[in-house]
Amino acid sequence: MRPGRSAKIYDWTVMDSDSPRATPPTPVTRWGVPMLGFATFAVGTDEFVLAGVLPELGRDLGVSVTTAGQVVTVFALTCAVVAPVLATATARRARRGVLLAAIAVYLLGGVATALAPTFATVLAAQMVAAVGAGLFVPTAAVTAAALVPPGRKGRALATVAIGFTAATALGAPIGTALGGYLGWRATMWFVAALAVLGLIGVRALVPARVPTPAPEGLRQRLAPLKDRRVLAILATTLIGFTAVYIPYTYIAVVFEPATGGSGDRLAVLMFTLGVIGTLGNFGAGSLADRFGGRIVVAVALLWMVAALVVFPAATGAFGPALVMIVVYGAAAFAITTPQQHRLITLDPESASVLIALNAAILYLAISLSGAVGALGIAWVGANSLPLIAAVLAAVALITSELGHRLTREAARERDQDGAPRRAVRPSRTRSRP
Repeated sequence: MRPGRSAKIYDWTVMDSDSPRATPPTPVTRWGVPMLGFATFAVGTDEFVLAGVLPELGRDLGVSVTTAGQVVTVFALTCAVVAPVLATATARRARRGVLLAAIAVYLLGGVATALAPTFATVLAAQMVAAVGAGLFVPTAAVTAAALVPPGRKGRALATVAIGFTAATALGAPIGTALGGYLGWRATMWFVAALAVLGLIGVRALVPARVPTPAPEGLRQRLAPLKDRRVLAILATTLIGFTAVYIPYTYIAVVFEPATGGSGDRLAVLMFTLGVIGTLGNFGAGSLADRFGGRIVVAVALLWMVAALVVFPAATGAFGPALVMIVVYGAAAFAITTPQQHRLITLDPESASVLIALNAAILYLAISLSGAVGALGIAWVGANSLPLIAAVLAAVALITSELGHRLTREAARERDQDGAPRRAVRPSRTRSRP
């Protein structure tokens, strides 16, 4: 064994090359993955919390609500663009160092947003924050999977994903309530405080050295886009989640008749949506294992179309609005896990590449929701935004079924040729006989 020290993590136990014995489990190995989940929660809160304070932000900075909504667009679009590039550029660097740098950049952007004197400054600051978030989330997922044995990788990835979902269920409503009482800048200071806690926690609980797979180049990460099946499924993610996030991005405006401008009532709606969406996501994952991702996605999209069509009739009073949030939320986030399930089924060996692409497409969908929603408010009014989302959800159902058809055709070709067809070859491998 070569001289020097290195850390390898097996079953939450650190192996030290200077000692033949494994050291007992430590807080670093025991709590590293949960801390990555919390830090993801902290980073993800910024992306969702501003949707609840758009009216306050617009009034303070002298812009319309639709203009203020472009904060969400800019943040998500920046994440979508920089995530694969920065993940590739930093792939050979120590994971904890990359994570700390990402949170620091995100924190800088959050503080700059809280202090921003103009809307243009807010946009620039949010772009900085998005660079940090776009680097942190995929790095956290890779690090979490590397910290555990193979049998626990799924749970480790789920822990990081739950942090992102919790940002919707808890972080955004708390920030919205703070914004209602103390102004939107208080919301951003709340986001910055979460980032500080995440920074401290990652520094203390994530090992300095984490074994990770050999890094892939950007070309390999984008290679799946050559496969029509992958493109159809990713198109479903793009269009479907644009439909999901149009009502969410402008939730303060859509439900203003029901909330009366009350930050508390809006926070209740957002909290309910986050909780129901989380439960729907978990349930959809189990159903995907049993019935397949395509059927679950189809049912969820049909459900969502029906809910969005009746959506405008439920925004006039708080009681019906709360019921509508439950009905809509159960289907809206139920396509997340089944879509991942479909991609992994296409090519299990390329799962990490496919899921990373799906995440980038999801960011792009969130950015489109802000732009499409702003146009929708200008053309047909806030109350009719759900109808635009319903049309997009119907289109997503068509692309989903197209992806299924292409997958079946590929399966028939495979049976005829007697050779399996892979969706993508992200890295060089020896040819099989």
